[in-house]
Amino acid sequence: MSDNDRTVVIGGGIIGAMCAWFLSKSGHSVTLVDEGRFGAGCSHGNCGYVSPSHVLPLTAPGALGSTLRMMLRRNSPFTIKPRFSPSLWKWLWKFARRCNERDMLSAAQARYSLLSSSMELYLNLIESENIGCEWEKRGLLFVFLSEQEFEEFEHTEKLVRNHFGLEAKPYDSQALTDLEPALKSGLGGAWHYEGDCHLRPDKMMSELRRLLETRGVSIIENIKVKGFLRGSRRAFALDSSGESITGNTFVVATGALTPFLNSALGCKIPIQPGKGYSITMARPERCPRIPMLFEHHRVGITPMQSAYRIGSTMEFAGYDKSLNRKRLDLLRRSAEVYLHEPYCEPVEEEWFGWRPMTWDGKPFIDRSPIMDNVWIAAGHNMLGLSMAPATGKLVAELIGGEAPHIDPKPFSLARL
Repeated sequence: MSDNDRTVVIGGGIIGAMCAWFLSKSGHSVTLVDEGRFGAGCSHGNCGYVSPSHVLPLTAPGALGSTLRMMLRRNSPFTIKPRFSPSLWKWLWKFARRCNERDMLSAAQARYSLLSSSMELYLNLIESENIGCEWEKRGLLFVFLSEQEFEEFEHTEKLVRNHFGLEAKPYDSQALTDLEPALKSGLGGAWHYEGDCHLRPDKMMSELRRLLETRGVSIIENIKVKGFLRGSRRAFALDSSGESITGNTFVVATGALTPFLNSALGCKIPIQPGKGYSITMARPERCPRIPMLFEHHRVGITPMQSAYRIGSTMEFAGYDKSLNRKRLDLLRRSAEVYLHEPYCEPVEEEWFGWRPMTWDGKPFIDRSPIMDNVWIAAGHNMLGLSMAPATGKLVAELIGGEAPHIDPKPFSLARL
């Protein structure tokens, strides 16, 4: 095919990779570009959960009050760096307005369509393509520090079970240590979503690169995209720092960096970078068997086959590229509260990434309002890994004029 017959995907994270995969499978000639290295952004060091259990967005009733109370705690897992940022305060205002059950469940229904489809697509892809990404189905434990917190979660579990059929099994304090001896005794209890899975994200990205290159997808790294060269309502090339890259169709899958392209896209994508951290190390001798979230401290543990990862926290600090050692220390101290052997040497990597957070918990998957051949797939919050296959398939369907396998309306730009 000529250059003008190809589809150009901007963004080499899990969303861009899955868009490129499904577009290639649909017969498109695909070029993927990234401003850094393929798979080196937020898709690299996250906790690796593929978690339909995370169907509810953060905009739960009472979320604003509980978040403010959390921020007053010493070493809070959630922080906002004080600064003048109208876009952030607008984002927080819109987030606060959606902290009610009606909006929460509406967003959850849309999220569920992506999550459930993605789980099925992952299982098919991993089996059919023999992907070695340390995939395991051990579920996800929501671990609570106090018995009161454990009992209060029953309301959320019933809500999720009644609306989406996702059921969790409860374990009181004694039963929890029998299930997972790596945990200390005396904790409040836990709920186990047995249907969740996990993988090693960097290995998944390496495998996707192998698959894409096998299909003839061209991957170009270290290309900073500034916008588009266009005529009338169609783009014909990237306005970039490198070589001229032309195409017939373009997909913007740039995650938390998407707002830098707002002027070029003709709309204001309301994404805030939610900075998360992780530490990857050798597996401790007394390593957990099941991935787990410590709900009080908002910290996650992932026992991978080849490593052990502590991750999470949320820091609204803009596009700050520093590695905040206080946040890394917080991960370690939080793990100490729950685990007999919370960490181990040697440390393989200390990492941060920007999650693309939207105020309603849903991504944007839609066409640019000013260019008919430019599509946006960004804003997957903390669930890019969990939602990527369905997003890629949906983008390929919309570009190809096929009947979409899930309803795209909830992800429309019309809600801006």
